Amino acid sequence: MTDPKILTYSSSASAGEECRGQVLVSGSYGGEYNAWHAAKWGIRGVVLNDAGVGKDDAGINGLPYLDTIELPAATADAQTCHIADAEHMLAHGTVSHVNRTAAALGCAKGQTVRECAEAMLAAPVITATPPPISGGKRYTVLERPGEPKVICLDAAPMLEAADAGTIAVTGSHAAMFRGKPDGLIAPDLVAVFFSDAGVGLDGAGIRRLAHLDERGMIAGTAAAASAPIGNARAIYADGILSHFNRAAEAAGAKVGMKVRDFIEILLEAARTGR
Repeated sequence: MTDPKILTYSSSASAGEECRGQVLVSGSYGGEYNAWHAAKWGIRGVVLNDAGVGKDDAGINGLPYLDTIELPAATADAQTCHIADAEHMLAHGTVSHVNRTAAALGCAKGQTVRECAEAMLAAPVITATPPPISGGKRYTVLERPGEPKVICLDAAPMLEAADAGTIAVTGSHAAMFRGKPDGLIAPDLVAVFFSDAGVGLDGAGIRRLAHLDERGMIAGTAAAASAPIGNARAIYADGILSHFNRAAEAAGAKVGMKVRDFIEILLEAARTGR
């Protein structure tokens, strides 16, 4: 058997059969949804991004979840490296949180991500099936005559071509994979919202907003402290606008406004044609 390796993935959802028996460094936030995507492949350990931790510890709640199958897990501090860029995390990240299983291997807060991931190479391969999760779903929350439909998607990759013309609230961060255009927001939406993932180093967590201005698409983020990352319905109901692009500003967005209230402004404008 060949020695285990450290593999990098911009998103846990992009991991595949090739990562079986290896250690993953993932650019995804450290919630249960991404922890599940990593753990299902039978790996030795995973390092995710803490996304500023945020409300209800949503950016790190995948760590105790993975303790249930004794899979070592840690998060990198979003202020030390770029979320959605696992190579940058491995090169520059500092560990912010570890679970009990990782701590038993010698992983600890303050280590570099590389040091932590290398310690995980000594862990056994965990083939136990991870527990079911409640996230990763999509919902229609508003559908009124004469207005765009409002949908909530716990993960932005769940967008479909048929979602064109809607207002989408996602549970995802607003980073771009590896910091480059990635085609993730393919449909032409009226508007789209994300978590700011604590913004992070170099503004990585909100970088997609300016890119969507190039398409004239209204886009904004909710403060991670105001609503749990990964929970699109909570971001819609409770999220507070923290950042937005020029198109959103022109449409009336203001820092501190509730996401839901700004969406009502957009719906009113669509209904009245103003």
